[in-house]
Amino acid sequence: MKIEQEKKNIQKIADFVDKSLLIVDDDNPLRDRLARAMEKKGFKVTQAASVLQGISLAKSSPPAFAVVDLRLNDGSGLEVIKEIQKHKKDSRVVMLTGYGNIPTTVAAVKAGAIDYIPKPADADDVENALLALPGSKATPPENPMSADRVNGNIFIGFLNYVIEMFQRQREDLKCIEEPYKEFFLRDLLNKFFLF
Repeated sequence: MKIEQEKKNIQKIADFVDKSLLIVDDDNPLRDRLARAMEKKGFKVTQAASVLQGISLAKSSPPAFAVVDLRLNDGSGLEVIKEIQKHKKDSRVVMLTGYGNIPTTVAAVKAGAIDYIPKPADADDVENALLALPGSKATPPENPMSADRVNGNIFIGFLNYVIEMFQRQREDLKCIEEPYKEFFLRDLLNKFFLF
């Protein structure tokens, strides 16, 4: 019953003439992975790694859909959302962040976001948020997770992400001399904890 209700509240990307999706996130592996998944779902994806790139793309070709990270290296993703809304009021924007709290949720919605999804985000959740019928809300889970379980899932997602990053960096580690490997690894871990 719940799945049928969710399907009734969600449109299909094929229903839209404009399938353009802008993904703005400075986390390259996450952004690339999400972009590939959304392309497979039928979106025409453009990527940006910064506020400046996101604003530039929003001005030159305003997207029908957008997924924007809240905290980017060069500023706030809220600025990108405002720019998208300035050029395309009916754009469906989802805020993506690892820093979920009520004030930022309110700010994202006021800036024009239709939903707010915590990292690590699943492509299906992003798609459902982007394609939800206007005015409909996601059906809450029947058995909501406890805070401990949510934190555990976030931690597991984080560990999977770290493992993937280390696998990508494996070749780099082979080229680094032994005394510098510890510095390199410490620097890499610091990047993960500072997001």
